[in-house]
Amino acid sequence: MNNELEIRALRETEAEELVALAREIWRAHYPGIISVAQIEYMLNERYSAAVIREELRRGDAWWDVLWADGVMQGYVSYFWHDGARDTIKIDKLYLRMNTQRRGYGGALLEHAARRMAGAGCKRLMLAVNRHNKTAIAAYHKNGFYIADTSLKPIGGGFWMDDYIMVKDLKD
Repeated sequence: MNNELEIRALRETEAEELVALAREIWRAHYPGIISVAQIEYMLNERYSAAVIREELRRGDAWWDVLWADGVMQGYVSYFWHDGARDTIKIDKLYLRMNTQRRGYGGALLEHAARRMAGAGCKRLMLAVNRHNKTAIAAYHKNGFYIADTSLKPIGGGFWMDDYIMVKDLKD
């Protein structure tokens, strides 16, 4: 492996590949954090090629993919938080289990921040399951702090039980 790394905007033609990657990652990572039923519910609600293509076409949400050695290894999606033009919400950030702890997550976060800095981004925020210790530690390592908690229904009888984490960007 030569560790060639590329982060770029997701192409509509890659939506199916991203859906397959999301299913692989979620099914490997989330058992023990949320139920298998909730995993499948959330995958079906949030990860279809049609949903992803619609977000790409709208122009108010961005999807970027990380490729290493020619293989899609992870992704990040984000949008302006509540219409504020200074905060982007990282909606999704996931990597294959075997590529974690290589700095790829930090590279995706940095890429999103750089991409939006010219548009006035001053802050990154995200929601992370309060039982997702691995992700929480990774976000702390990348300069995020816990700003709040959130408990909200998402449908299907399921709830999101999250920390809201924030990272203020330097000027």
